[in-house]
Order: sequence, then structure tokens, then C-alpha cells
Amino acid sequence: NVAETQEHYKSRWRSIWIMYLTMFLSSVGFSIVIMSVWPYLQKIDPTADASFLGWIIASYSIGQMVASPLFGLWSNCRPRREPLVISTAISVAANCLYAYVHVPHSHNKYYMLTARALVGFGAGNVAVVRSYIAGATSLTERTSAMANTSACQAVGFILGPVFQTCFTLIGEEGVTWKFLCLQLNMYTAPVLFGALLGVINIILIFAIFREHRVDDMGRQCKSINSDGEGSDVLDQSTEGSIDHVAVVALNVLFFVILFVFAVFETMATPLTMDMYSWTRKQAVFYNGIILSVIGVESVIVFMVVKTLSKKTGERAILHAGLLIVLVGFFILLPWGKKLPNIQWQEIKNNSIPRTAPTEMLMPFWSLQELQLPSNHTVEPVGCPVTQSWCLNTPMIYLAQYISSDVLIGLGYPVCNVMSYTLYSKVLGPKPQGVYMGWLTASGSGARILGPVFVSQIYTHLGPRWAFSLICGVVVVSLLLLEIVYKRLIAFSVRYGRMQE
Repeated sequence: NVAETQEHYKSRWRSIWIMYLTMFLSSVGFSIVIMSVWPYLQKIDPTADASFLGWIIASYSIGQMVASPLFGLWSNCRPRREPLVISTAISVAANCLYAYVHVPHSHNKYYMLTARALVGFGAGNVAVVRSYIAGATSLTERTSAMANTSACQAVGFILGPVFQTCFTLIGEEGVTWKFLCLQLNMYTAPVLFGALLGVINIILIFAIFREHRVDDMGRQCKSINSDGEGSDVLDQSTEGSIDHVAVVALNVLFFVILFVFAVFETMATPLTMDMYSWTRKQAVFYNGIILSVIGVESVIVFMVVKTLSKKTGERAILHAGLLIVLVGFFILLPWGKKLPNIQWQEIKNNSIPRTAPTEMLMPFWSLQELQLPSNHTVEPVGCPVTQSWCLNTPMIYLAQYISSDVLIGLGYPVCNVMSYTLYSKVLGPKPQGVYMGWLTASGSGARILGPVFVSQIYTHLGPRWAFSLICGVVVVSLLLLEIVYKRLIAFSVRYGRMQE
């Protein structure tokens, strides 16, 4: 091990900044369409229902779950530029496919499913990014670097819906380029923009990114994958075994944290359409704004957490974050007396034919009074009668929804960055590609089960069941954290090479 030169230090941080950017672009790829998937799906394929939406949202994560350990393993043995460039190229191609899912005459929903799964497969590079940053930072730099990585990811998740909201100005029709068979509208413009960002990312990886590695003290090491040759004999600081109990516990906690947030994200659009009688466009627009505000809140939290963790330690902050999330979901339970507007009731009350068939429900004179043109159909709003719970579950007030958003937006980023930081410290100086792959995969697993769980539980049993179960899951994870609390310490501290 040699002391680090100024040139090495600069090059190392330039490469870390490129990793931050990759993280940002990978999350933009996910979130830029999240608010508009449902209306776009209804438009291109009327046979798709809400439970299929759950699968489309989940397909991104299935792709990421499969790819993460593979890319992690690849990055342990070969130069990291290879998996980074290949994964980004896959995402670019998949985004272009998504822009064309309206073209085939049938099975459009399956093309959309494939496109999202491939975008997710490309996002498996998150494991490569995290393992590179873990290997290229000393213990003192680690929390800050991991917080920055999570902040870039969060900014991507926030700006995605913001870009989407801006693209709604193009409208549902947009412009059509016949010679390319391409419709440029509020649904396809965001993914094409995502593809462009991916191309820029590939160029920057070739131009600026270099392999670097330092030990826990910050001394320069030979990187085992700098030129793809056999690994050098690593220094003494890597001797010792990893605490696998701590590793498994952190994987489980990370799973819960992402599961809870995925549920929250997936719920936003259907919940607000059911409770507040918002139209599709309103739901996409307002939730886009709300998620953007939460995102800004998250970034502030990431910055605060960096300094706070130096005083209290990562474990205590993780504990606090989970408690805040628990309160956030508890607030969402429906308490009041007032029921949400039902779609057909809405029609009777307002005496406006929301959809053509409902004209039969209305007395002749009220139709005369309205004098609407015969082809007039308005999108039905309110809680659909097909969800039987709509008839007896109290509505969740907007104030409840907003307060819950604020708390979850505070707790989630805290838990996210602390679990990553603790994980990379527990693993220590050995190459972390595969382990980071498993952590990313457990997060992806959560993103798969979250939307599917919600689309089933929420649709059939309603918000009371859905949110009570979530509260239960968070309570169990708090108990797990208590049990393993003492084991969540850095590798070098565990073997007495450094003081905590």
C-alpha cells in the first residue's frame, strides 16, 4: 500500500462523480414514466387491468433483480467499464422499444412489459456503482460518498416525475412522424429523453472513468480489476471473515425499506383517483408535484444525515428512520365517517352522464336540462363500484395523505443511505460486487412484491388492510434491528484495526 498522490486523488474522485451520474440516470430511467404508465397502458391496450399494471411496474425490478448479481460478479473479475457500458446500452435500447409499444396491432401490454423489464435489467449496474464507490473510498469518506450516491439516485427519482409533468404539456396526441412510425406525445417523449441521457452517460464513462481502489485508511491499493489480469495478493487488512448474520439482517432491512416505499409510490395514483375523484391527468400531475417535493425533501435529508451520522452513528439514525416511516403509514389509516365518492353516485348527484351507458340511470327530464351533445363522454371519476370496499371504507382526507407523504419522504432516505453505508462497512475491504449485487437484488425483490401486494390487497380489501399490514412489517423490521444492533460495525473495527 502506498500513500495516495494528488493526481490519483483527483482521478479517483472524477471517477466517483461519473458513478454518481450513472446512479442518477439509472433512477431517472425508472421514475420518468412511473406516473404515466397506467394511462398509457389503458390507451394502447384496453384489455389491461390494474393488476397487470402491478406486473408492469414490477417487471423493471424483476429485470434489475436478475441483472444485479450478474453485473456484480462481472465487476469483481473484469474492468468495471465493461458491465457499465453494456448495461447502459441495454437501457437505451429498451427505452426506444417503449416508445414504439403502440405500433403492434395486438398484445401491446406484453411489449410494454418487456420494455420495462429490459430497462430494469440495464439498471442492474447500480450494484457495480455501489461496489466501485465502496472500494474507492476510505472508511471516513464512505458515509458521505454513499449519501451522495443515494442523493443522486433520489434526485433522479424526483426529477423523473418532474420531466414527466413537463412532457404532459405535449398532450396525449402530440406529433406523429410517419416515416419513423413514431408518435411523440406525453407518454413517449420521456423515454426518448431517457435514451438520450443514456447515450451521454456511455460517452462520459469512456472519456473520464478510471479504476481506483483504496483501503479503509485511504491508502492506495492495486485494483484487482484495473486491467482484467489475475488478482494481486491483497494486503493484510482483508484477512478475516465477513459477519454473515449482519449481512443477511441488512439485506432483510433493506428489503423492507424498499418494499414500503414501492407500496407508497404505486399507491399514489390509484389512491388519489379513488379518494379525491381526480381524473387520470390530474392524478399524474398532482402526484408528480407531490413526489417532486418529497424528492427535494429527501435530498436535504441526505445532506443533513452526512453530518448527523458523525455525531450519533449510522445505527441510531437507521432506527429513527424506521420509526418515522411507521408513523407515516399509521397516519394513512382511514379513520373518519365520510365515504369516498362512488363513480355511479357521482353520476346521479351531478346528473352528468360521465359515460354513455349511465344515461339509462337518469330521468328523461334531467337529460333534457343538460342538453349535452350526443357523443359527449366524460372520464368516470371516483371510487369504482367494482372495489366493494369503496361502499364501506371511510375516505382518507387530503391532509392525512399529505402528512403521510411528508413523513415517508423524511424516513425513507434516512433508512436507505444508512443501510447501504452500514452494509459496505460490514463487508470491509474485499471486492463487494457480488454482495452489492445481492443487496440491490433484495431491494428489487421488494419493488416487485410491493406493487403486486398493493394491487391485490388494495384492490380487493382496501386501504385499511393494505396500510395495517405495512405497519406490521415495519414493526417486525424494528425488532430485527434491535436484535442485530451490536453486530452492525465496520470490518476493520471488528478486527481491531481501527477504532469506531
